[in-house]
Amino acid sequence: MNLSETTSESIEIHTSQYRSLSESAPDLEAVLAYLKRERGCDWTGYKRSTLLRRFRQRMRALQIETYSDYLQYLQQNPDEYSALLDEVLINFTGFFRDADAWDYLDGEIIPRVIAGKRPDEPIRIWSAGCATGEEIYSLSILFAEALGIEACCQRVRGYATDVDEAAISRAREGVYREREIAPIPEDMLAKYFTRSERGYVFHDRLRRAIVFDRHDLTRDAPLPRIDLLVCRNTLIYFRPEIQDSLFRGFYRSLNPSGYLFLGKSELFIDREPIFQPFALGHRVYRKGMAPEWEDRPTSIPPVTPEIDRTFPRDDFWRTAFESLPIAQLAIDRDGRLLDANPRAKRLFGLTSDDRGRPFSELAPGRLIASRMRWKTFYRLHRPSALRGIEWKTPRKTRYFDISIAPVFNASKQSIGVTVAFLDRAR
Repeated sequence: MNLSETTSESIEIHTSQYRSLSESAPDLEAVLAYLKRERGCDWTGYKRSTLLRRFRQRMRALQIETYSDYLQYLQQNPDEYSALLDEVLINFTGFFRDADAWDYLDGEIIPRVIAGKRPDEPIRIWSAGCATGEEIYSLSILFAEALGIEACCQRVRGYATDVDEAAISRAREGVYREREIAPIPEDMLAKYFTRSERGYVFHDRLRRAIVFDRHDLTRDAPLPRIDLLVCRNTLIYFRPEIQDSLFRGFYRSLNPSGYLFLGKSELFIDREPIFQPFALGHRVYRKGMAPEWEDRPTSIPPVTPEIDRTFPRDDFWRTAFESLPIAQLAIDRDGRLLDANPRAKRLFGLTSDDRGRPFSELAPGRLIASRMRWKTFYRLHRPSALRGIEWKTPRKTRYFDISIAPVFNASKQSIGVTVAFLDRAR
């Protein structure tokens, strides 16, 4: 066989396929619009070159040539969405990845974070784009080494978020294969992991001190009052203008003395001095000067007496409701579902057809009914909470802390309640 002829023929085939898919790239927008509308998955801020490449790989695996055919396949095969997520959101992660940077974090940054807090003050850390959890558990180990396990469980509040629900689910379990725990020093492995039939299981108490949740950096509000924000090898997927927006969100997220830890392929370009390099070689930044836009929140229109403030019709509250990084529902005073934010729709499989249905007939309503009588629920005059509510589904068991708050109009009359579900690790 002539290798040069075979190579030429192979190139011709792949070039033809590439050209076919590239020429139909406008149809990709129809697929993205469908995913955003039906699945709440917004990839409009992602680099088109990355999306084109990942979509092509998935379509070739299915032997589908056009985006319009792939859209039809998505509509007819609901499980394909998960497979597409796995392809697009390839999770390159690992314990203590880029060891030199983690050594610096351990020796220089974590001691500074601890020293900057009172002994009775919580330390808040956030792994944004946490993938399957190795990053947040690496942080947890380092803080436990610095504080001791008991103090770490009491003081350090960890948050791990990702747009990929399958990755979050695996992170929440905290179980890893032997090759995945290879970078962990033997003494730490023995101290923080237990070997089981499933693999190596992360320390139970430290794991339960971490909140895992789905969070879309491009759409959901950033978590507040963070002392150390780790976002590594995530920003590279986004267009420059989206990166700028994310950096602004990180700025608002961090405490005044907070630190930002990026991946080695990522840089903050200081068009605005909102972050100051602290150890540029290790991609560690410290929160910098307040920018001009921080002092003039013009994006939110002023509320005037003429605006209807009845929840949820007011634009401000609508935006806040939709962008919350936790599942939330609004129930009217007649006990019917008024609305659910995108997170709640994904979690409970709700659609627009469920609006107006009795809340007691829906899955989230049945969860509450297991611990609270409806008479009590509808007569609440102050916020209430239910802890550790178990929800069993065919695929898994989840646990929620549920916050219930009455909503009043300007005349102090009750017009319904809001219900928020915080997914807790067990």
